[in-house]
Amino acid sequence: MATPPTHARAVIIGGGVSGCSVAYHLAKLGWTDIVLLERKQLTCGTTWHAAGLVGQLRGSQNMTRLAKYSAELYTKLEAETGVATGMRQVGSISLGLTADRREELLRQATVARTFGVEVHEITTAEVRAMYPHVEIGDVTCAVHLPGDGQCDPANIAMALAKGARMAGAQIIEGVKVTAVTDDGARATGVNWDNGTEQGHIAADVVINCGGMWGRDLAAQSGVTLPLHACEHFYLVTEPIEGLGHLPVLRVPDECAYYKSDAGKMMLGAFEPKAKPWGMGGIPEDFCFDALPEDFEHFEPILEMATHRMPMFQTAGIHTFFNGPESFTPDDRYYLGEAPELKGYWIAAGYNSIGIVSSGGAGMALAHWITEGEPPFDLWEVDIRRAQPFQRNRRYLKERVTETLGLLYADHWPYRQVETARGVRRSPIHEHLKAEGAVFGEVAGWERANWFADPGQEREYRYSWGRQNWFENQRREHMAVREAVGLFDMTSFGKIRVEGRAACAFLNRLCANQMDVGVGRVVYTQMLNPRGGIESDLTVTRLSETAYLLVVPGATLQRDLAWLRRHQGEDAVAIIDMTAAEAVFCVMGPKSRDLIAAISPDDLSHKGFAFGTAREIEIGLGIARAHRISYVGELGWELYVSTDMAAHVFETLRDAGADHGLKLCGLHTLDSCRIEKAYRHFGHDITDEDHVLEAGLGFAVKTGKGDFIGRDAVLHKQDQGLARMMLQFRLENPEPLLFHNEAILRDGKIVGPVTSGNYGHALGGAIGMGYVPCAGQSAEDVLASHYEIEVAGVRHKAVASLAPMYDPASARVRM
Repeated sequence: MATPPTHARAVIIGGGVSGCSVAYHLAKLGWTDIVLLERKQLTCGTTWHAAGLVGQLRGSQNMTRLAKYSAELYTKLEAETGVATGMRQVGSISLGLTADRREELLRQATVARTFGVEVHEITTAEVRAMYPHVEIGDVTCAVHLPGDGQCDPANIAMALAKGARMAGAQIIEGVKVTAVTDDGARATGVNWDNGTEQGHIAADVVINCGGMWGRDLAAQSGVTLPLHACEHFYLVTEPIEGLGHLPVLRVPDECAYYKSDAGKMMLGAFEPKAKPWGMGGIPEDFCFDALPEDFEHFEPILEMATHRMPMFQTAGIHTFFNGPESFTPDDRYYLGEAPELKGYWIAAGYNSIGIVSSGGAGMALAHWITEGEPPFDLWEVDIRRAQPFQRNRRYLKERVTETLGLLYADHWPYRQVETARGVRRSPIHEHLKAEGAVFGEVAGWERANWFADPGQEREYRYSWGRQNWFENQRREHMAVREAVGLFDMTSFGKIRVEGRAACAFLNRLCANQMDVGVGRVVYTQMLNPRGGIESDLTVTRLSETAYLLVVPGATLQRDLAWLRRHQGEDAVAIIDMTAAEAVFCVMGPKSRDLIAAISPDDLSHKGFAFGTAREIEIGLGIARAHRISYVGELGWELYVSTDMAAHVFETLRDAGADHGLKLCGLHTLDSCRIEKAYRHFGHDITDEDHVLEAGLGFAVKTGKGDFIGRDAVLHKQDQGLARMMLQFRLENPEPLLFHNEAILRDGKIVGPVTSGNYGHALGGAIGMGYVPCAGQSAEDVLASHYEIEVAGVRHKAVASLAPMYDPASARVRM
């Protein structure tokens, strides 16, 4: 048995496919001083029993890029390493059995075309020709992806491990990492135990690829890694004569997937209600182990399979298998550096798509570690989206009962999770509930998404068309446009930056000018060195030495990590103030009249200018009012200490009866902002999107001096834009846009819709998206003919660079 060294540039914890991929890719980038430690044997946790499906199409462009990379890598590994990987590009077929699933599959086909994945919508006769064993009488839609495939998961990991060794990495089995050491600020190495001796490896970086063991190991270091193991079932038949190599078949309406291998047929399932496992921790001796059979739990899936695939009525069962796999609260895995501890990196929580994900994830993480930034936008899987409370084990156990099944559930727009709810609530949660609020959840926050009418059911009825709250949203939307609406935005992340160096510190991080008068509110971005957008926020100067940064609730941990990463020697305190204040957004042409009815302060345009903030009296209390808007109307954000939140809300509500006040939800906030072409972080703008190409150059002040991203902004100004962000409105008022629909310019797909909603004041669906424009003027871009493809149908679209609603922004400055 090899003895671990005393020092390594990188220590990788875990010898599953994820850890082997990270080792392989770091080694390919020239890291020779790499040690991978595996507690037992390579692949012995989850990798060895994975199904090995390699599907290229994922839910976003960059996740698809990673999956395509994995597929391409796996086809080349055998030639490079001599290890047979079993990789075969047999293709895949997905069948829909309902009208809703047909719509979903057709939308996914559009996404595939947008992202450059070969896809074909095929007839049931073509399905039968490719897959003669399947019953097709009730099939409503079928989609074929020829480039998909399947592989031998354990051998993929072994090939990656051999490739890593060939490039100089050291892989040692039988060594358990007992702790990650740190100096209070960053990881310094690992302690290990091989059963006969213990030791320490000093390391520059530590990478937790520990799978279902990774959560508890991370918790020892105060690092949040929210995942939980679930039981995952499949069966394998006895050999079936003449079976051959068939495409992977997915029937999500029956929670099932099928794979032919070595003359046998595998049936796997993602059942609607999963069985969590390992609540007391993962057993110390777990190694190539299976979990107890539970045929009763699997029987409903098998019963449907015997009708879908009659061969299961006669084929003998060779293996009925139950093994653990890790799932996360949102069905997305984790990559990146832990915000709590520098040098502590994570690649874990793969939600049963670890084989197709790990090749690309290992590549992306290796570049991220080496270069200090991800190769492209990875916010969807960024560890910084995890909330500290999500390490709670009861929360995780409850949530993963649902998230496993969501992999094959209908992916309706606006679908809400149902388990482990109510963790974080606004001080006025019960008030909103009494007023008919229907809540959604983001980052644990319960947020009113829409308000039901008296007597109306307070539930979502999901569909791909107009859902049951569409008219509620329309009324809320038009109240904001014509009278006044109130949004509870307590979930905003609020960060106080204070100290004698606060102004200089923020001017170095923010693209806009931070050296403004006390009481000024500044809209800005924090950029990376490429000019990409790391954060989209408002900054209010509270005093000469104190600022308040307001960010989306979902990005708070990311934004805190970015600030702390760049703090250096600056004499500033960075404090999360989110829970200290409730936030009520009072928006609409009658917002001034409403607030004036309950406050003696001067709210006139001259007395309270746009982009300023100050304390006002309201009812019997006080609030800090920020005159700013994310809906494109006159309005104020009212920041109220949590102890006075209920009083201020009740005062606003009671006075609102005379001013047409309507309580509004987050769906309306989004539909209003998209009419005004306001960008949404994570969809329209990401760290991959250049601030100038996003159309946000007005918030960049290169003349103020140096700041992160300034050189990239100046370079882009000289070089010219490669693409522009446009706003689109469908001419036909009936179709709906959500995101990832295809934008066609003069008949050619040029990119996806980054976000969409219905513009009730504009009379049609509105979308945002980037259009290539290298060497072209704005006039050239707008002179083209645009269409948006929705579920395979193309609809004419009007395009604009300026906001279609109130392009001069006169309404916010009334």
